[in-house]
Amino acid sequence: MTADAVIVGAGIVGAACAAELAACGMRVEVLDEQGIGGGATAAGMGHIVVMNDSPAEFALSRYSRELWLELAPQLRPCDAFARCGTLWVAADDEEWQAACAMQAVFAAQGVAAELLGAAALRECEPALAGSMAGGLRIGHDSIVYAPTVAQWLLTQSPGAANIRVRRGAQVTAIGVHRVTLADGERASAAHVIVANGLGAQRLAPWLPLQAKKGHLLITDRYPALIRHQLLELGYIKSAHHASGTSVAFNAQPRPTGQLLIGSSRQFDTTDPAVEMPVLAQMLQRAARYLPVLPTLNGIRAWTGFRAASPDGLPLIGPAGDRAPGVWLAVGHEGLGVTTSLATARLLAAQITASVAPIPVEPYLPARFTERDCHV
Repeated sequence: MTADAVIVGAGIVGAACAAELAACGMRVEVLDEQGIGGGATAAGMGHIVVMNDSPAEFALSRYSRELWLELAPQLRPCDAFARCGTLWVAADDEEWQAACAMQAVFAAQGVAAELLGAAALRECEPALAGSMAGGLRIGHDSIVYAPTVAQWLLTQSPGAANIRVRRGAQVTAIGVHRVTLADGERASAAHVIVANGLGAQRLAPWLPLQAKKGHLLITDRYPALIRHQLLELGYIKSAHHASGTSVAFNAQPRPTGQLLIGSSRQFDTTDPAVEMPVLAQMLQRAARYLPVLPTLNGIRAWTGFRAASPDGLPLIGPAGDRAPGVWLAVGHEGLGVTTSLATARLLAAQITASVAPIPVEPYLPARFTERDCHV
């Protein structure tokens, strides 16, 4: 065997898994047909956020945020880590009540969350529309430029000497202790880990993954226009539609002074082209919250595809009888960056038969029966 572990995928999840296993002393080979930090990692916002759509999502995202905060002092300026916080914006009284309920849940779990009334919200973020009812500030949420962090994890993290990365390596099949490349070469290892997002469906078509297309737009530089990652409280509802197209307000202040504007969700297409009607709908939604937005200069728009599981939670653990000896780290939807470090810890704990830092059961692939999987 050429390595202790072969990882398919050099995005943020694959890179985190490689760094974690290498730190355990394993020799790790990472294969990617493109390069480090591409795919969904390059297309996303890099928002590190505690989400509470379910107890399992809350546990995984909270633990992973803790790991990001521990890692942050080692990162470089080019990794663009910033603890800007998340500000959930309530547009009306109903959403203000939702903010209050969300704060109570966070407080009960020991996560700092501060309610801001309408006046405090305007003082905190003057660019927001004056009609907003209030907000909820999560102070330790952060942002990061995930593609360069993936590169750091694979080349400069403490175990990086144990990691070999092969770019331009297209994996076409997986098996017990081996993967097969497009040129017929086989790479063998004690553990095969699939961490290439939607690409996993080509290797394991039975996986219950669905593509979620999203649009983003970045503006010219407008320093200090906003200070926090801003999200509408309606985002939680619209982000989890099971079909069709939805948009929600999501704005991020980049360290460059630029604004990153989102977001959209589509289930009914795998076309990577920017769709102007969807982009327009997304920007119109954002302008309700940031009235200044139509006066700003947008310089680029793009799309990406998130790999979504039926229950919104990632698949972390053994693939099961359909692929003996194969491990999965896929299905993170829009939380791949947030939960990448925790995913790596949970996977490494299972591979090394050590105690996991949080319960792994909610994320095990075995929770999906054959009836849930694609034929």
